[in-house]
Amino acid sequence: MTIGIQRISFYTAPFYLDMSVFAQARGEDADKFHVGIGQDQMSVISPDEDIVTLAANAALPIVQEFDPQSFTAVLFATESGIDQSKSAGAFVHGLLGLSSRCRVVELKHACYAGTAALQMAVNMVRVNANERILVIAADVARYELGSPGEATQGCGAVAMLVSNQADVLAIEAGSGYYTEDVMDFWRPNYRDTALVDGKYSTMVYLTALKHAWQHFHESRALIYADFARFCYHLPFTKMAIKAHSRLMKLTGQEANEASIEQAMGASLKYNRTVGNSYSASLYFGLISLLENDVDDLAGQRIGLFSYGSGCVGEFFSGIVGTNYRQYLYTSQHQALLAARKELSFSEYLDFYKRFGEVERNDNIEISSYSRGHFRLSAIRAHKRQYVQNSSTE
Repeated sequence: MTIGIQRISFYTAPFYLDMSVFAQARGEDADKFHVGIGQDQMSVISPDEDIVTLAANAALPIVQEFDPQSFTAVLFATESGIDQSKSAGAFVHGLLGLSSRCRVVELKHACYAGTAALQMAVNMVRVNANERILVIAADVARYELGSPGEATQGCGAVAMLVSNQADVLAIEAGSGYYTEDVMDFWRPNYRDTALVDGKYSTMVYLTALKHAWQHFHESRALIYADFARFCYHLPFTKMAIKAHSRLMKLTGQEANEASIEQAMGASLKYNRTVGNSYSASLYFGLISLLENDVDDLAGQRIGLFSYGSGCVGEFFSGIVGTNYRQYLYTSQHQALLAARKELSFSEYLDFYKRFGEVERNDNIEISSYSRGHFRLSAIRAHKRQYVQNSSTE
């Protein structure tokens, strides 16, 4: 039995801000963002979307391809929770019309939770081969206006069908992991934006990578040369480049621009235009690699490093499916990115303000902005109400 990812799909908001526009408005050199952190655009969430709509829109192509009644669990990973009690996955379960014979739970540990959900799903299938599990990672990366983190915002969701038919990526048994109680990034209950110590967080990320790799190597006895490509958690693309440079030095490789580019392939392409999606970002990188790499990666081993501030890191591996390209949603993903609308800086600020007002309101009607299949239409008596978007009916 080969367990892993049978299908994988993403969704991001249909609006974006160009980093050159952002740089001009903030009085900065555009190269600080295009080169310094490796970002060209960032997706901007509209007031009528949130992690539920992002997640449901990401999962919809998978649910449309398979029987909605066949899914046995929804594992929803996020650090942008909309309720302290009810799982965001329960809303998604209802929107997608899944069977009532289904388990739903929300998982949290910063950006690591998507990997925790994936590994949990793999083990559930290992115990019961009949499980068909939707793993969804969805987040809105949001920082205070004018803060250093503002340039690393973004939003998005990745949905994965995990089963005993790993058409896209078989998850190999055994991984390396590392945990340390640190305060590099956090968001208290009384805040709707995160706090981050950027330089310290970068240091902790690299420390977690070192220890997770060492644990992985001891457990699996695999070496650097056993991997065709590597994917990383992507708070911004330059972080992944730093991380891979560190891994190459740890394993005695010559780290230069050409060797790093070869090892990472096309894994950074989508993130440069979507921005940070927290728990989903590693899997945006995986999709980007599989859909855009010039080489045929069938049968090849991919190394994946997941990091969540606070902190947890995990290094694991997967084998790409024989006919993986026919199971990807490449055309839909590229059409979604191509159809996004560019915002002016003032429009971005307006969306930022309105999104915050929605999140702090207990009774509000919400205008329609998004072009996704599902949208948030209102909050009444503290209850969120979602509808099918009329523009997609």
